[in-house]
Amino acid sequence: MSNRKWNIGITILFIVFSSLLLSFFLSTLRIRALLQPILTSEVNPKPPYHVVLISQEIDNPYWRSIERGAKDAAAVYGMELEYTGPFRINPAEQIKLLEKAIAAKADALLVQGLSDPQYTALIDKAINYGIPVITIDTDAPNSRRLSYVGTNNLDAGKVMGELVAKSTGNRGQIAALIGNEQAPNQQLRLAGLREVISRYPELTLVEVRSSNISRLQAAGETEELLNQYPQLNVMVGLSALDAIGISEAVKSIRPKGLQIFAFDALDETLELIRSGIIHSTIVQQPYDMGNEAISQLNDYLHGKVLSEQHFTKTTVQGQQTLNPESGEKSP
Repeated sequence: MSNRKWNIGITILFIVFSSLLLSFFLSTLRIRALLQPILTSEVNPKPPYHVVLISQEIDNPYWRSIERGAKDAAAVYGMELEYTGPFRINPAEQIKLLEKAIAAKADALLVQGLSDPQYTALIDKAINYGIPVITIDTDAPNSRRLSYVGTNNLDAGKVMGELVAKSTGNRGQIAALIGNEQAPNQQLRLAGLREVISRYPELTLVEVRSSNISRLQAAGETEELLNQYPQLNVMVGLSALDAIGISEAVKSIRPKGLQIFAFDALDETLELIRSGIIHSTIVQQPYDMGNEAISQLNDYLHGKVLSEQHFTKTTVQGQQTLNPESGEKSP
């Protein structure tokens, strides 16, 4: 009898132990199921936020500076920046690259604005797909882009006008070159220049021509203008290569008393200022454009409402700033 009780007791203990073991096993499975999403996220972390920057021309020093600014900011905010653009200035290629970025489901886009209805429609399409778009360097105000980051081109044109007026004593004949007649930023600079010149009755803008963003064409247009207007005493270049092309024409024709005003701070432009061939230049801040565009994007992702336009600073470089020992006064 005692053996039978002992066997029953052992059986009961075995059943209890088995029940506890089964309960522990089931609890372990439930806990593992609850932890699985966490474990999976640690093994496969979410990929970084992918931003595509589409430049006007991929190896242009100005756009490479924008890229550096954007990459530095992207590293701070944990984003991944992809930089692309046409090998030569080609708006049709920019349109294709924008289409490709939208199709690839980029997380955000930084693009140069173009005055092309198809391009505007693509920006709006990206916004409809939930892809934030910020324009950089040149705005696309008729699109649904979130914000524009870059130079206040109208004000930059006014600064150029004041530089010219001061250097000429508010009188003389002026000719201007713009990089592209269809580019909104170029037209804004020209509008600012015209506004200031109109205040001075003895200061005349005799003609405006396009260089098609080519130093060779800028040189050719300059030769024609100098021959057509013998009294011309000021030439203004409103895009980066214009004043360089103007200077090349001046070297061959050598008109007396011609003052040249430039835009942007290419190394060659600064050297021409040091040598006294170019009077001064208005300098944009492309690094800041790229850096602040990413910063604005980060603000947007954290729920902040962006301003329609976020202007970066411009400065003036003349002989005094580049050759302070010369003692010449810069405007």
